[in-house]
Amino acid sequence: MKKVVTMGEIMLRLSSPGFSRFVQSDNFDVCYGGGEANVAVSLANYGYDSCFVTKLPKHDIGQCAVNALKKFGVSTDYIVRGGDRVGIYFLETGASMRPSKVIYDRANSSIADADVSDFDFDAIFKDAEWFHFTGITPAISKKGIELTKAALISAKKHNVTVSVDLNFRKKLWSSEEAQKVMSNFMQYVDVCIGNEEDAEKVLGFKPEKTDVTSGILELESYKSVFKQMMDKYNFKYVISSLRESYSASDNGWSALIYDGKEFYHSKKYDVRIIDRVGGGDSFAGGLISGFLDGKDMKNTLEFAVAASALKHTIPGDFNLVSKQEVETLVGGDASGRVQR
Repeated sequence: MKKVVTMGEIMLRLSSPGFSRFVQSDNFDVCYGGGEANVAVSLANYGYDSCFVTKLPKHDIGQCAVNALKKFGVSTDYIVRGGDRVGIYFLETGASMRPSKVIYDRANSSIADADVSDFDFDAIFKDAEWFHFTGITPAISKKGIELTKAALISAKKHNVTVSVDLNFRKKLWSSEEAQKVMSNFMQYVDVCIGNEEDAEKVLGFKPEKTDVTSGILELESYKSVFKQMMDKYNFKYVISSLRESYSASDNGWSALIYDGKEFYHSKKYDVRIIDRVGGGDSFAGGLISGFLDGKDMKNTLEFAVAASALKHTIPGDFNLVSKQEVETLVGGDASGRVQR
């Protein structure tokens, strides 16, 4: 069983029920999630030895977060216990022309205050084949930056393939801060994943003639940007999801990949959204799975886009689908007929 490592923050998610607004809500729906944890769950569902690295308090809520990962087969052997709190985020799910809204309450979470010495990275990366991180972990704190750098150095020492989802979060840091930190991390990255906003805000590359708010996407502009990113950072692959936001309820969903020679655009799915949180993470999980399974880049991309399209139909952060379900959609069965 191939070992994959992800590292980051898992949070308590408190959602207003259904499509109600915060001010209407007398209670919240509870689940757990976070960028790298979501990827770990996807990979566990696909049958990998999926290991999540973080730090969580020893109290009951910290254990609830651990249990949420164990429930879906994620290895929690490298989770350090300590610190004072689990980060929280509040979610109000949008509909039609009303966007979703996220409010963070994650300052001074256990992982944000974790020290590099809390983790044995030689043990963590022993026999690992892949390491995935995002731009969220270094954004949460200065210690998050140090922790990410230490993990990347160790991963490369152990000859582990590294992927990044750039994942810019403007509520956590500025574009200037992101570029200063993340540009230095790109020397360790083999597979770079992001959307058009991430490429601009995190690395300073902007596709021209593209406006995601109006649904206008100029694919040749992406190709130019991909080439610039490849030339500067020597990635093996540059990949971007493409979200055409018709409304909060309906999106076009596809993706692009470039390997330095060939530029490929996947099939597009028109998705009626139940929950879009974790959509990008499910895409990253699908990419990692495809590459580890030895698929070529086109089939890897098609698998990842289909996996993520399915995630948009599932409440919560986690993508709870099997490889077979994804392959069925890749094969063209999008009928949604009842399986009896």
